[in-house]
Amino acid sequence: MNFQRGRPNEEPEINLIPMIDVLLVILIFLMITTTYSKYAGLEINLPTADVQQVQEHPNEINVVVSSLGDVMVNKSAVAVRDVDAISLALKQAASGAKEPIVVISADAKTTHQSVIDVMQAAQQAGLSHISFATQNAGR
Repeated sequence: MNFQRGRPNEEPEINLIPMIDVLLVILIFLMITTTYSKYAGLEINLPTADVQQVQEHPNEINVVVSSLGDVMVNKSAVAVRDVDAISLALKQAASGAKEPIVVISADAKTTHQSVIDVMQAAQQAGLSHISFATQNAGR
């Protein structure tokens, strides 16, 4: 028995537009309320080294970086603090030495960038052996 003679059968339909609107509102709410924080700093104590005094080798290139970022290569000051000038000074100091070792003595209060600049200059100069000078714990 069909009581609805003149009506065509309509397909049930789910309207997705209101559901998409609700999802976008939820997404915007989550984006606004989420806190984006940078990595928290860690307090660390750098280790000290108990090493015996090593004799100076003739193929060492001593690089001293002051707390202000001034650089000295083998006790001669580098006029400009950029990587190219430091690289040129390292090339001049390494001329004639067989497999020279760059020994970086950086002040404890020097910026990290100053030390990275010296390392980059050593790489540009073709010097792959780099060492860092440390202070004995008993001093």
